[in-house]
Amino acid sequence: MSVDRRLSTASTSIPVAAGIGDGTAGDGAAGGMAERGEVTWRDPKRYAWLLGAMVPLMPFAAWGLVEATGAGVFWFYGPMLVFVVFPILDIVVGLDPSNPPDSVLAWLERDRYYRWCTYLFLPLLYVSLVFACWMWAYGRLTVFDKIGLAVTLATVTGIAIADAHELGHKRASLERWLSKIALAPTGYGHFYIEHNRGHHVRVSTPEDPASARMGESFYVFLPRTVLGSLRSAWRLEKARFERMGRLRWSIRNDLLNAWLMTIVLYAALIGVFGVTVVPYLLAQAVLGFSLLEVVNYLEHYGLLRQRCEDGRYERCRAAHSWNSNNVASNVLLYHLQRHSDHHAYPVRRYQVLRHLEEAPQLPTGYAGMIVLAMIPPLWRRVMDRRLVEHYDGDVTRANINPRRRTRILARFGVAEPTPAVTR
Repeated sequence: MSVDRRLSTASTSIPVAAGIGDGTAGDGAAGGMAERGEVTWRDPKRYAWLLGAMVPLMPFAAWGLVEATGAGVFWFYGPMLVFVVFPILDIVVGLDPSNPPDSVLAWLERDRYYRWCTYLFLPLLYVSLVFACWMWAYGRLTVFDKIGLAVTLATVTGIAIADAHELGHKRASLERWLSKIALAPTGYGHFYIEHNRGHHVRVSTPEDPASARMGESFYVFLPRTVLGSLRSAWRLEKARFERMGRLRWSIRNDLLNAWLMTIVLYAALIGVFGVTVVPYLLAQAVLGFSLLEVVNYLEHYGLLRQRCEDGRYERCRAAHSWNSNNVASNVLLYHLQRHSDHHAYPVRRYQVLRHLEEAPQLPTGYAGMIVLAMIPPLWRRVMDRRLVEHYDGDVTRANINPRRRTRILARFGVAEPTPAVTR
């Protein structure tokens, strides 16, 4: 039986033909196909994705709460929501490991509603940025209030990088440019290059600056990944221009034109609102890209692709990314937590990313794991043991921080091999 080609973007249901589902849909699709020959599959999160586009409105929500209560602490509404409320929601709402049947994946990819959810984020992001600058310049805020607003805006611009991540992997040039626009407020335009052409090639290897090593705290990882990713992006773009035989100092250089967007954006904001906004713009940028990097930290922590006999690393598999099916954080970050499937199919759109049984699972969603990463002893207590369990007790298969290797091996009862002495 052929797939029924009726698909309405205004509907949450898609007719699915018998015999071509993958049997993994979590709403009885497989059983229905077996019994009736045809079922209606519904995307349970279809309209929940609009909540992601509400993230840029957090500065307005903060202002409203301050006006309503008179409590200046609500200028910190952004981190309160993301790092307190969302970890609780992840626990309360729970998990959703269901996958859409294979037979509807192409239809979901083509449903433009989902991409408009990511597009909507961008104008709201820039409205919030202008609003924050206006408040810093003319809002009669205390320094404490301005810092709180900067932290809330950083939460927005940091999550905007997840939007940029989704758009930057697509083939359409419009979406790739929208990715750069999303990166401009944090000045992190090189992510567009390094992530796609660097990280996805070297993921879960010691050579990847965006893959954290076992025993490496986030505070050690952060400068290593920021500087390493920056150097990698420049080398990658330099090599691209050398292959084309063109001068790299060009507006066509994706690194330079992405940074130029940030320069123009900041110049315009400073020109309109004055130099008083400079420290807060810089603060939100640093905090925003740090939020991205803490996500990078937890996505591949300690996972290692083994070398093959020819010296190359094995192909990236589901086992090389940490995953989570917590609904609240997945909606917030456009299914970024289904990270193994993303690495298997980088251009696949977020709404069709799948849960893979063989992928290692985090104990909770990204929101809660970010909080955990801020406390290194607690992080190591939870994640190091989970990592070793993933490798069936063989800690030597993990990507271990060289500076702490001997200590980590001893902790798990493994002696460091003694180098052979030649006479």
